[in-house]
Amino acid sequence: MSTALILIDIQNDYFPNGKMELSNPVTAAENAGKLLEWFRQKQGHIFHVQHISLQEGAGFFLPNTEGVKINESVLPLEHENIIIKHRPNSFFKTELESKLRENSITKLVICGMMTHMCIDATVRAAKDLGFECTLVEDACATRDLSYQEKKVPADHVHYAFISALNGIYANVVSTEDFLQQTGF
Repeated sequence: MSTALILIDIQNDYFPNGKMELSNPVTAAENAGKLLEWFRQKQGHIFHVQHISLQEGAGFFLPNTEGVKINESVLPLEHENIIIKHRPNSFFKTELESKLRENSITKLVICGMMTHMCIDATVRAAKDLGFECTLVEDACATRDLSYQEKKVPADHVHYAFISALNGIYANVVSTEDFLQQTGF
């Protein structure tokens, strides 16, 4: 299989009572779990990306905390790859690209958190590196944003970024559509 699943930052701090709670993280994680199970059944390549913050003053994903751990809904198995990153782009100063190339992977199925930050940065970088990307939008989550006194609801943030990525950077699909597709 020349396709890999990339699960980005599905970590405890993004869930209820975490330090950076997102909108609908449980639903997104459940959908990511369905993708993970599908790849496990197909014996596909799986890469869990875990963000550990080293930035001074960071309020979440702090080393050695419960919040930095990968959420139980998508816990890696012993043989699955875990890529540690410190920036939004999952390729930046990580071994992700080299591991993908070592395994002759050309297609990526991407999901995770946050749509407007790490998902966006990683999908754009993946496309620039020559990978064919499928983004499973309902297996992603984000949060409300604001600029000055303008508040942007999470669902608007999510769909704005998904819309921007669709077609140019990725083929955007739902979990159900992906699981019904053939050719992977």
